[in-house]
Amino acid sequence: MKNNSIFIGIFGKSNKGKSSLINAIANQEIAIVSPEIGTTTDPVKKSMELFGIGPVVLVDTAGIDDESILGSQRMQKTIQTIEIINVAIIVLANNEFTSQEEQICNILQKKQIPFLFVHNKQDISPAIEITYNIAKQYNTELINVCSLNRNGIDNLITAISKIIPPTAYNKPSLIGDIIHRGDNVLLVMPQDAEAPTGRLILPQVQVIRDILDNHAVAICLQLEELSLYLENNTPQLIITDSQAFKEVNEIVPKAIPLTSFSIILARAKGNFNNYLKGTPHIMQLQNGDKILMLESCTHPIHCEDIGRIKLPNLIKKVTGKDISFDMVSALSPLPDLKQYSMAIQCGACMVTSQQVGNRIKTIVEHNIPVSNYGMSLAFLTNIFERATELFV
Repeated sequence: MKNNSIFIGIFGKSNKGKSSLINAIANQEIAIVSPEIGTTTDPVKKSMELFGIGPVVLVDTAGIDDESILGSQRMQKTIQTIEIINVAIIVLANNEFTSQEEQICNILQKKQIPFLFVHNKQDISPAIEITYNIAKQYNTELINVCSLNRNGIDNLITAISKIIPPTAYNKPSLIGDIIHRGDNVLLVMPQDAEAPTGRLILPQVQVIRDILDNHAVAICLQLEELSLYLENNTPQLIITDSQAFKEVNEIVPKAIPLTSFSIILARAKGNFNNYLKGTPHIMQLQNGDKILMLESCTHPIHCEDIGRIKLPNLIKKVTGKDISFDMVSALSPLPDLKQYSMAIQCGACMVTSQQVGNRIKTIVEHNIPVSNYGMSLAFLTNIFERATELFV
């Protein structure tokens, strides 16, 4: 599953062996290898398991030295790739280090993404002292490899494992700090038109697994069965789909803690305080304002789509304002942020904490208030404090 993987980006100039390196790491033909400049256009991703590291996604990027108009667009996509990676490899060859590699290194340092250098084609031109000194300047390693015969690849994988930040491995419990062994946790999971056929959505699966990992008891039901269940049972916690917040809040006694899957994920992804601060801005919106809706996956659109239909309609109804909405799906580039008065992020179950964190950081740096689907729904249905008090 990609959202539990380490994303490793491979950067460098054309014909330095980036594609052959990714093939050597994967030990299979993934990327096209050619002496023609521009063979790699859009970033190429490969999910796999690396011994000593675990599940990873290798991301091969276009060369950073193509000066054509199309090359400029490719370079932009290469830089955008930095937003989704945990670790980077800068590929050098022939002991060349130019301002273009330096630019990538500086961006990585600014984003606090660890990286190392690979000097490829060691069979033709091994790294010399000046190249090792460049690595020392950046306080990182330089690994000599030959992609064609896989020499040095094991050393490279070991070096990568050493620089992966602990946060990339650390998958904290979603609710382990608020439940106890043996607790009954009730999950309200409406199976409406948005629910995928024959399976549960990922946030529900993740929460169920977390409940089991903490040796508590998960009880799952739909909204129609909630009242009947509560007549004879008092769970220690109730978690609901955000779209049923209003109805569930009316049924559940105030003494029972209540929150949503989306709010739980908002806390787990590390942007909770920004969402807490930004959500009340909904009531400050004015006629003509635009809201940027952010979804971290792509899915078929239904009449009950929360991000495109339900939430926008509720915001306009509650505020009484003429507000427009733009949608960005998956990890597509952000548009010009100057035009937006607010941004609202989905639960981000399909991406890593770093990926959504980088996106939220960029938005916050533009002084744009940001919220989360679940927290916005809680606010708009007047149960914001109840839904978040467990985590404040």
